[in-house]
Amino acid sequence: MPDPQHLRAHKNLRFLGELLHDPRLWHFSRRPTVRGLAAGMFFAFVPFPWQMLLAATAAAWLRFNLPVAVAMVWITNPLTMPPIFYLTYRLGAWLLGSPPQSWTFELSLHWLLQQAGTIGPPLLVGSLVVGMVAGVFTFCAAHLFWRWYIVNKFRRRRRVATCSG
Repeated sequence: MPDPQHLRAHKNLRFLGELLHDPRLWHFSRRPTVRGLAAGMFFAFVPFPWQMLLAATAAAWLRFNLPVAVAMVWITNPLTMPPIFYLTYRLGAWLLGSPPQSWTFELSLHWLLQQAGTIGPPLLVGSLVVGMVAGVFTFCAAHLFWRWYIVNKFRRRRRVATCSG
């Protein structure tokens, strides 16, 4: 997980000011952590640079767990971006009813700006749909997993108490 002191001192996050000093952003309790997972998963599929900055900003404003939201963005990384964004582009083209264009992915802002008119709308639509679905799925799965973990923890504790008592 990213270090809180490092994130507070990061030059690109200074505009958040005192929001970064809210202790709720750094605690691993159920609600902020599950919401941070979901927000990070959503922003992982945003097809723009600075996904971590977007996730950190949303987490700070909405009081989600900031390190978790930032860490989840790394699901899309230089190795996974080409296939993920190609599939989201194909989904977006299908949803918009437009035939997919042939193109090769290049990991650069120049390429993205040059191709924005051609592949932009399908890529954006597909990425937002996948991001929302992945965010909702992550929220539900993390919530259920957290609940399952806590219930099992209490059951184990109760078994140990009844066995020793």
